Amino acid sequence: MLIPKLHYIAEGNSPKELLDNIQKACTSGVELVQLGYKNVSEKKFLKLATAALKITSHFQTRLIINEHYKIAKAIKADGVHLETTAPCPTLVRKQLYPWQMIGATANNLQECEALVAKEVDYISLGPFKGESTKEILVLGVNGYTAITEALQTETPILGFGGITIVDVPALVTAGISGLALSSEISNNFDGIRDFNKLLNSSSTQEQRHSFD
Repeated sequence: MLIPKLHYIAEGNSPKELLDNIQKACTSGVELVQLGYKNVSEKKFLKLATAALKITSHFQTRLIINEHYKIAKAIKADGVHLETTAPCPTLVRKQLYPWQMIGATANNLQECEALVAKEVDYISLGPFKGESTKEILVLGVNGYTAITEALQTETPILGFGGITIVDVPALVTAGISGLALSSEISNNFDGIRDFNKLLNSSSTQEQRHSFD
């Protein structure tokens, strides 16, 4: 399964703003949208997800639903994204169609190893920048390098957390195969083209190296 390299974690202070932002991101060429919206009833979220799918389908953009795997199955979204506190991917897999993808968040090597063992389709690993807490350490370029070298996995690893366009070349060198971005896209939808360019030029280099 080919996983798009750039994921837009959709943002918005209201369902309308969220859908507007999804429309803008799709228009600007993003290949995958991750939809989450906290503190709404399942019924309202189903309505929102259905509206989002209508937009993404029009642009042939993939739609991943955060956490709500039953809704992802009901509307035939492209898959689900599971946070660290979500149900086990192995259990969720049994609830989905075989063609739906499962992505999951990890904050360290141990969590990545567990997710690889559970055969997720991609891992969002971070945060790259920000404040370290007792539970979650900021990874930086060195953290990503150490984890990707230790994992040696075919599973795509996406970076997230405070990443800007200038960070991309170093992250690609560190073994990251894609990015999951929110405000960096919401604040400038035109930037999607630049992120895509940097990530896709790196993929041709990777392919060249793999034949050595």
